[in-house]
Amino acid sequence: MRFSMHDVVSVILGGGAGTRLYPLTKVRSKPAVPLAGHYRLIDIPISNCIHSGIDRIYVLTQYNSESLHRHISRTYVFDNFSRGSVRILAAEQTPSSTSWYQGTADALRKQLFQLQGAKSKETLILSGDHLYRMDYSDFVAAHRDNDADITIGVHPVLPEEASDFGILQADADSNIIRFVEKPPFENLAGLESLSGDRPYTASMGIYVFRSQLLFEMLREQTGSDFGKHLIPAAIEQGLKVRAYRFDGYWEDIGTIAAFYNVNLALTSSNPPFDFFDAEWPIYTRPRFLPGSRIMDSDMQQVFIAPGCMVEQSTIRSSVVGLRSVLRPGSHLHRVVMMGSDYFETDAEKADNRRLGIPDIGVGEGSVIEGAILDKNVRIGRNVVIRNHAGEADSETKSYVIRDGIVVIPKDTVIPDGTIV
Repeated sequence: MRFSMHDVVSVILGGGAGTRLYPLTKVRSKPAVPLAGHYRLIDIPISNCIHSGIDRIYVLTQYNSESLHRHISRTYVFDNFSRGSVRILAAEQTPSSTSWYQGTADALRKQLFQLQGAKSKETLILSGDHLYRMDYSDFVAAHRDNDADITIGVHPVLPEEASDFGILQADADSNIIRFVEKPPFENLAGLESLSGDRPYTASMGIYVFRSQLLFEMLREQTGSDFGKHLIPAAIEQGLKVRAYRFDGYWEDIGTIAAFYNVNLALTSSNPPFDFFDAEWPIYTRPRFLPGSRIMDSDMQQVFIAPGCMVEQSTIRSSVVGLRSVLRPGSHLHRVVMMGSDYFETDAEKADNRRLGIPDIGVGEGSVIEGAILDKNVRIGRNVVIRNHAGEADSETKSYVIRDGIVVIPKDTVIPDGTIV
């Protein structure tokens, strides 16, 4: 960290319905989606802020936000001798505004009174569904050193990825001269700005604004989105909009395939993102769980969270989340298992017998490959779940197929002997 960040306020956008991450967003917002068996997506930008010396953090929420609110309130508590806080600004109807957030810029517009009250010099705007480590103090320093009005974090992307992002072009001094939000693949020609296999420069969806300029733009313009409206308008008006290139690992976890691949990458011997970095740890809620108990099991390339009970099971290239239970004969291969929110008591297990449903976890003899198991799922005995690569997206009462990956939604019961 290069200098004080006391004049900077961070705003983390909680996102909308998160349809591309469905069914993981069926009962929660995108930033509340579990990550790496132990964390939530929101932990990434908040941890980056704390390490960067930014302790005034606002999280704008709207859709399925209860679990996100609960996680933040239980996790990020600053002491009485710090002015730091993580404040939730939920969408609300007021006498001056009766609609919900209509986009990223509109979300800040509807919270303008709160943001102005912070009296910041710069406003750092972040997304709540990305995985990366970044020292925002360097980002803000570059913004100040170049006397910029707006600075955008940018990252090189592949041609097949470009249509998912805002694509920009900058001159030799890193001043952005063109910005196109999510151009269709057939319209990418002419937007190249780099050589090599990643010829396009994408906006990371993180911005530094001079706060007063941001407030003026929100008051004077009607555009609802930064990428579609405010950023192109700022370039057209001749404001100084600069690119800040970030070459470290960065992944937008916006789809089921991206979520699945990011998690499984953590199981490799040299993961692209290291949760074991002692100098820049990722913070999350302290749960005070026991260490995982592994009995007579064969495990290779497994990322396992605390509180698990694994007995006589075979696990390959999988993430095993908090309080996961795998019973004898279970076989997991390339599975993201999110675990459970609680340990079942003996009385609850007796009720399960009476009701004819499996206990939480994976039952004896079940084989699961190429799947995501959301929280609190109950997989019976001798169940078979296999990857559906090449199949069209579909949905049933018990599972959803997205990008060929089988997703078992939260709290789902899969009876004994089921084949998916």
